[in-house]
Amino acid sequence: MNTLPEWTDLRFFLEVARAGTLSGASRRLVVEHTTVARRIDRLETQLGTTLFDRSRGGYQLTEMGETLLPHAEAMEAAALTAQEQLGGSQVSAHGVVRLGMPEVFGTRIVAPLLVDLLQSHPDLSVEMLLLPRFANLANREADLGVMLDPPDTGRYTVARLANFRYYLYGAPEYLARHPPIREKADLAQHDFVDYVQDRLLSRDLNYLDELGFKPRRRLCSTGMLAQCEAAALGLGLVMAPPYAVPNDGRLVTVLQDSFYAARTMWLVAPTDLFRLQRVRVVWDLLREFVEQRPWLFQHIKEPNKPASRGKTK
Repeated sequence: MNTLPEWTDLRFFLEVARAGTLSGASRRLVVEHTTVARRIDRLETQLGTTLFDRSRGGYQLTEMGETLLPHAEAMEAAALTAQEQLGGSQVSAHGVVRLGMPEVFGTRIVAPLLVDLLQSHPDLSVEMLLLPRFANLANREADLGVMLDPPDTGRYTVARLANFRYYLYGAPEYLARHPPIREKADLAQHDFVDYVQDRLLSRDLNYLDELGFKPRRRLCSTGMLAQCEAAALGLGLVMAPPYAVPNDGRLVTVLQDSFYAARTMWLVAPTDLFRLQRVRVVWDLLREFVEQRPWLFQHIKEPNKPASRGKTK
């Protein structure tokens, strides 16, 4: 190798490594897939090695490709940091932040929270990925993610966002026309609304298994918003965190003090992206908001409120 590879060629390399296909990389880079292929061929020729194994299933990194990957990522991080600093972003964050999170958390918590942030940073934009799964940070599908299962390998910055609980809720009219619930054993006589079991975002969403019997699931959905709405209309009982339940009296807690599932929510970002100011301002906003409002995540009394959400006796 007589010359150093161009940064733009390394950027093409990174996008192919993350997308796994030429077409996926071309969409990210907004170029034709033939351009991507040509850039990868040129980079391999320049380096004198094969970086990808090609197959019908896509492009997989070779051993040499895996060796190059962290160096290319470090160059990308340096380029992004330089771009921010040269753009004067130390005063005001700018650019696009892509945030991956569960639908109900993004809808109930994050979307309203971003209004003031975006008004304070007029050059900042946020893209919310409300996916039926957790965002794939390894292939840079998102810049940061809210998830139940933080990665245990790779270069990530991870912080505990909240300890929270899934409580059991039911509509007052459902509870009035079904057998009373005085203890956990009584739940065997009731209907439930739950997740689609073979489409769970995380094994931690198997909380109904903690009942000790196979629950009678009447409706299953990949989204919690749909579950809460079905339960509010009287179809069955539902497990949900407090922030997911509208405070309009259509759902009340059942066995609040004796049956719940405790879980942890994590905030995760690739370490190189965490250095960027636009990522950090969103990160800091989420952590500060959650830390100051524990009643959204567990049933404790909210300051200056006479009582918590409705509760059955």
